[in-house]
Amino acid sequence: MAKNDQNKHDQEDGAEEGGGGKKKLIIIIAAAVVLLLIIGGAAYFFLLKPEPVEEEVDPSLNVPVPELTQGATIGPMVEIAEFIVNIISEEDQHFVKASFTIELNKEEAVEETNQRMAQIRDAMLLLLSNKTYEELQDLQGKKQLKAELVSKINSFLQTGQVRAIYFTDFVVQ
Repeated sequence: MAKNDQNKHDQEDGAEEGGGGKKKLIIIIAAAVVLLLIIGGAAYFFLLKPEPVEEEVDPSLNVPVPELTQGATIGPMVEIAEFIVNIISEEDQHFVKASFTIELNKEEAVEETNQRMAQIRDAMLLLLSNKTYEELQDLQGKKQLKAELVSKINSFLQTGQVRAIYFTDFVVQ
């Protein structure tokens, strides 16, 4: 009987140790999972997070606005005759009737501008025809168009640069 009591006592001790071992194993596994989650989160944050997207700079923000003071000098002007362009529209056909005046920074650039008038008109027609009716209805769209035109015309000119473009006639219909 003493042996039976001893065997029962040994079995009870083994059961307690086995239960305690299982609890320790569960705690170790849970700690390992939490540690892996922390490491994975930190790796994502530092290594895989997307880089901030740079916003495009709106060319209309760089439109030169001449100061209209008594001392302001006005550069030489070149007029661009009126033209009519179809513009992009989902509903109906829309047109732009426009004429411009270009202010240059040097007198020498006037002759070159007149010689390159076909290139300038072509660029203007292409830029205008790619605009939508909605873009040309508000002030921001018109400023953006001016900025694009200044940039494009300046890419042609070699003896001078465009200071500003003035709409002398601009009708969107």
